[in-house]
Order: sequence, then structure tokens, then C-alpha cells
Amino acid sequence: MGLHETDMQSLVFLILFTFLFLLSFSGSVDAYKNYTVGDSLGWYDNIEKPNVDYQKWASTKNFNLGDFLIFNTDNNHSVIQTYNFTTYKLCDYEDALDNDTIQWSSDDPSSTTPHPVSVAVPLVKVGMNYFFSSDYDGWQCQKEQHFKINVTYGQGLPPSLKTPSNDSPAPISPESGDDESAPETLVPSNFDNPKDTSDDTEEPSQCVPLFAFSRVFGVQLSAVIVLLGLFCIY
Repeated sequence: MGLHETDMQSLVFLILFTFLFLLSFSGSVDAYKNYTVGDSLGWYDNIEKPNVDYQKWASTKNFNLGDFLIFNTDNNHSVIQTYNFTTYKLCDYEDALDNDTIQWSSDDPSSTTPHPVSVAVPLVKVGMNYFFSSDYDGWQCQKEQHFKINVTYGQGLPPSLKTPSNDSPAPISPESGDDESAPETLVPSNFDNPKDTSDDTEEPSQCVPLFAFSRVFGVQLSAVIVLLGLFCIY
């Protein structure tokens, strides 16, 4: 027995609805992530940690706006971020401009006993980002304590990292800690993202709006709705 006209219309509508529903979930974007630089080796030169290879570590990661780099080190090593390739190659930020280089932490020459320091650095600009330690006139940088990454747009900056001028947040000045058993933590005041993610766990996908997919296929969402209406009428 053939399908009635009403049954045929219902079947067509169900097929189209299912297709569009699945289409809306066919794209996904990664959640914001925290990346621990060097993993268990931390952030040191190759005199202290002969096995460090930060460029190799970075080559296996995908970095997006809103991600954070966590530098676990001590107060004898610094964290410098720059968008200037010349500054990076020279391992020296003394002549760098304020708008292209940030000193997130510096060494403490007066300290006779190194104590742990943890520095959280947000990725807030698309393109090449360069990192190095400038201590001892760039000697640590020359001893492999440096790497570069390409930051892509991803989901864009979360609200917590957006500023009116879209500039990078100001660096946090290091402070000496009294308790050497716990790392000193230098983090931006807006470090609330990501909350429960890490680079070691698989992140859940997020739905991409249906409207965006309709644009990709060259069809406005309104046209799809009209099409569904025609099937219901005929």
C-alpha cells in the first residue's frame, strides 16, 4: 500500500528536520585550554634540565585565543612574551616597545635560595607569539629556554579577557614569597578561564549555530524555512 499524501508530507518534513538537526551538530570547536609549558619538566634552561625542547613541546599543540600557558619555574628564571621577532632572536627585551613585549615575571638576584614560581599567561593576540627567559643577559634564552607558537582565532576571546582597547593585559609584577614549600603564583586577576579543562583531557564539542551552517551552504535560514512550508502545503 502506498503512502498517503499526508504521510508523505510528514515523512519529507521529518527527513529535512533530521538533516538540519544533525547539520547543526556537525561542526565543533575546542574549549579553552590550559597548557603547562614543558609539562613535567617545567620552564628552565637546558643546563638545569638537559631534556628540555620547548619548540618540540609546542609543535604538538593547537593554541587559540583565550587559552592559557602555565609556566612552572623558579625566581631564577623569567617569563617574557613578545610579538616582536627581533626581540625574540636577540633574547633581549630592554629596547622593546611596551605594546609588543610583556615581562610576566623576572628573576630575583637578591634571593640566595630559589623558590618555585607559577605564572599564568593568557593568549590574547592572533598570530606569532614568542616566549623566552631573558635572565643573565639572555644566557638562559640561548640555552634553549625559548619557543614560538602561532595563535589562531578559535572561539575568540572570552569576556573575561576582553579589554576596551583590545590590548594585552598588563603583566603581573612578581613578589617574593615567604613559604618556599609552595610555588608563588603570578596570575592575571581575570584568570577564571578555563575552569575545568587541561591539555591532557579530551574537551567536549560545542554546538555551532544552525544559521552559520546555512550561510556556509549558500542558503539563508529563512529560505530553508520557506522550503519546509512548501512541503507542508503540497
